Amino acid sequence: MTAYAAPLAHAPLDAELRLPGSKSLTARELVLSALADAPSRLRAPLVARDTRLMVEALRGLGARIDEIDGAGGFGPDLAIGPARLAEPARVDCGLAGTVMRFLTPVAALASAPIVFDGDEAARRRPMSTLIEALRALGVAVDDGGRGTLPFTVHGAGRVEGGELAIDASASSQFVSALLLAAPRFEKGLVLRHTGARLPSLPHIDMTIATLAARGVDVYRPEPGTWVVPPTPIAARDVTIEPDLSNAAPFLAAALVAGGRVTIAGWPETTTQVGDELRALLAAFGARVERAGDRVTVDGGAGVRAGVALPGVELDLSAGGELAPTIVGLAALAGEPSTITGIGHLRGHETDRLAALVGDLAALGGAAEELPDGLAVRPRVLHGGQWACHGDHRMATTGALLGLVVPGVELDDVGTTAKTLPEFVELWHRMLGR
Repeated sequence: MTAYAAPLAHAPLDAELRLPGSKSLTARELVLSALADAPSRLRAPLVARDTRLMVEALRGLGARIDEIDGAGGFGPDLAIGPARLAEPARVDCGLAGTVMRFLTPVAALASAPIVFDGDEAARRRPMSTLIEALRALGVAVDDGGRGTLPFTVHGAGRVEGGELAIDASASSQFVSALLLAAPRFEKGLVLRHTGARLPSLPHIDMTIATLAARGVDVYRPEPGTWVVPPTPIAARDVTIEPDLSNAAPFLAAALVAGGRVTIAGWPETTTQVGDELRALLAAFGARVERAGDRVTVDGGAGVRAGVALPGVELDLSAGGELAPTIVGLAALAGEPSTITGIGHLRGHETDRLAALVGDLAALGGAAEELPDGLAVRPRVLHGGQWACHGDHRMATTGALLGLVVPGVELDDVGTTAKTLPEFVELWHRMLGR
């Protein structure tokens, strides 16, 4: 674990940054490249723990993945050949939901047993929906009755497919996982969500868009139903967009420290939920401007100079991964806030709702868990230890608060390597250090 004394902001910010590739897009394109009918190339993919785990898992499943020189500035491009899916393999999921979920249906297409396991915390992440879905499709899965990691998928080299109903209330990744593999099912897939709610719908839209770019049309005859015909998955040469969710703490820093932060390379159109930051930060009083591929947040004088941010009432059901940053801002506001639509965050890398409540309390703050969110009651914060819980977004939220709260120490800033190994370097660059 890497302790980190969060640096204070001593002056308004004036920074322009460029971020590495999107974790969500890199993961989807890696899976589809391994299932495609010819080699693909990913340009400027994210190089981080989650994507390294995905690459190694796909290599274990028989895909040839070569690193080649690229112009992205953060790491190599990847040349990816189709996976053979013929040999036994072990998949180390780490703490990556994309690995444990996206590759489970892929393993069902293999003709040998595939063992899945990961970090201790990963064994608490919900998997029973996907395990039961594969069983309903005739695939044998041995999980010892746990409904979590570790488990073994005993594929038969084919999946018939057909109609399937699941409750994906715990994670939209269950839907995306099945949609990504469905074109290779012999009858395709008619997938119906039976739950009352479905979080993070933009992530499903992203999955559908990546499939469409490879010649696979996903039909939606009604809300909560997706139809995927059996279709060859085309190879693709694709440049990965910067990770807009990872932009959250940097752009929010302008509201905290004051001044301006610009993120370069912002796509003109995107399915990434991080694009919602433009509206979310405006709700806290930021002035948000877009000029070409640059998005700038002007926080004015900022909390550092005594500006009281307004309280907010926000439904983040479409973009729950942005919630830790938004809760951090709410803790620095001058009025109470309510953040809802994020009950599913209890099943993320950690129980993010409980973690945020506990960490804020350790700094003198106050937040209360609601059935589907958090009520934040701002108080004057003081220094103390911020527990990262092995969760990259918890770590970056602690650093955000540390811009104006002296003495905040993150117990494990290294966990940011899950999706942004360059976090500390970029954070210091933003501060002009």
